[in-house]
Amino acid sequence: MTILITGATGQFGGAALRYVLDRTDEQVIVSVRDPKKLDVDGVEVRQGDFDKPESLDFRGVDKLLIVSSGAHDSAERIQQHANAVAKAAEHGVGHIFYTSVTDADTSTLGVAEVHKAAEEAIRATGITYTFLRNGMYHENYLDSLAQDVVATSTKDGRIASAPRDDFALAAAVALTTEGHENATYELTGSTNWSFPEIAGDKFRDVSDEDLIAAGMPPFVVDFFVAIRNGVLAEVRPDLEKLIGRPTRPIAL
Repeated sequence: MTILITGATGQFGGAALRYVLDRTDEQVIVSVRDPKKLDVDGVEVRQGDFDKPESLDFRGVDKLLIVSSGAHDSAERIQQHANAVAKAAEHGVGHIFYTSVTDADTSTLGVAEVHKAAEEAIRATGITYTFLRNGMYHENYLDSLAQDVVATSTKDGRIASAPRDDFALAAAVALTTEGHENATYELTGSTNWSFPEIAGDKFRDVSDEDLIAAGMPPFVVDFFVAIRNGVLAEVRPDLEKLIGRPTRPIAL
């Protein structure tokens, strides 16, 4: 059995790689844009860039983890994922694992269209798949919560987030165990929380317009709107089941 992980020089991909190596003696390969950034004993490193499909080499791969692109432009991300999926089909990959987002096919989140398109492209290949629909990472919010004043437009909306490492562990578990064929996992934290609850007296309720005027990127405000509207509040059991324990709660 051969496992290939893309984006292994990134935070999520790197963590997933470490957990996979801890869990299996199977052959592990990584595909990264800059092979010089990664040197791990026993791991084959292949150069691969989602923007250059001719560079992608998924030959001989049984299980492929496509870690979703970090580009901010939606059209760019959709094309990058399409390139990777097409190459997986061309090279006869047996099983694609893809890091998606919560409720990718129905969510009102702006980023959901990127992941919905990727999931549809994967299904269209006929290759066995596992969709790891990752919820929010604690790490997305820690810098904001550490400020002297925590200004958001989330009001008392709640977020069922979890540490990035817990999501990475779930991916590793799925890659190294049986029974995940054509499965879709909705992965969230075991509990949820709100900005007023964690920030306490530091919390300030402001408008979306105030945040944009202050220079906050619109895609970040989009997430605040989703939190305010309860889109990211639901606690699902899938992550806890995969990693075999409750997720760690957010803490400053």
